[in-house]
Amino acid sequence: MDVYLVRHAIAHERNAARWPDDSLRPLTAEGKRKFRQAARGLERCLPNSARVLTSPFVRARETADILVHVAKLRKPIEAPELAPGAPTEKAFALLRARGRKAIVLVGHEPSLSVWLSVALGGDRARLDVEFKKGGAACVRFERTIAAGRATLVWMLPPRVLRRMR
Repeated sequence: MDVYLVRHAIAHERNAARWPDDSLRPLTAEGKRKFRQAARGLERCLPNSARVLTSPFVRARETADILVHVAKLRKPIEAPELAPGAPTEKAFALLRARGRKAIVLVGHEPSLSVWLSVALGGDRARLDVEFKKGGAACVRFERTIAAGRATLVWMLPPRVLRRMR
């Protein structure tokens, strides 16, 4: 199984007056514009059969919506397992339950970096990973979808994805 990790695009700064519930904080106009460009590059990396799962937070859902529109993929599915702070094992269980060849997970930092670190190095691993907003990575599980069983295929910052048209 190939798992594509996508960090949500540039969102508005935290502001308790505007968004008392941080899960409602949306992308900025610049974030949407830049991610549309990055999604064109990411489209070249994704198989047509890829299924997109997204955190229920607005900024992640908006990122997923842009990606599926640009890449002509099926509507994203909300997955609470991808919300900030969710245990990494929940994302592994989600992948095992899905059983597809290619899945895109749209989420947040530091959750994505922690999950990537655990997927590559095991439960105790803490790799120092810089995951830019709108960036993406691909890991591959050959047989077992579990901690320490993934291989990093690639990781691209958004500026590289934007140039891949």
